[in-house]
Amino acid sequence: MTELIAYENKYQPDFKRLNLEWLDKYNLTESHDLEILNDPEGTVIARGGCIFLAREDEKIIGTAGLWKENEKEYELVKMTVDPAYRGKGISKQLLEHCLSAAKELGAEKITLYSNSQLKTALGLYEKFGFRHVPVTGAPFLTADVKMELSLVH
Repeated sequence: MTELIAYENKYQPDFKRLNLEWLDKYNLTESHDLEILNDPEGTVIARGGCIFLAREDEKIIGTAGLWKENEKEYELVKMTVDPAYRGKGISKQLLEHCLSAAKELGAEKITLYSNSQLKTALGLYEKFGFRHVPVTGAPFLTADVKMELSLVH
């Protein structure tokens, strides 16, 4: 059974390993990624964001986080699931958890940056109501997709 837990520093190696797996696979790893992966506590959590981990049988198998842009806007960051555990709805669980957390934090909008190679992820975001918008302000050179979801209806 998969459980979602809050990030703790002891899980930093897992957080980094899981994210580097997909970043390297698609040749997307950048210095900004490494800053986050090497210090999730300082770069995301200390700034008012949060990171969640999916755990199964004491093994960390997925990650997703919210980077605080400002009081009303968060960015979905570092969402991935171990390849051996994909297709089981874990990404959906992580995304739902992030959206709930964002609402609790008072967010009105979630943005995300991605890459057009990541078809499965983009499809998931679209199912959750994320809409494509022009790519502006991207923290990543490889980000050729920007999506937004309004949490205010």
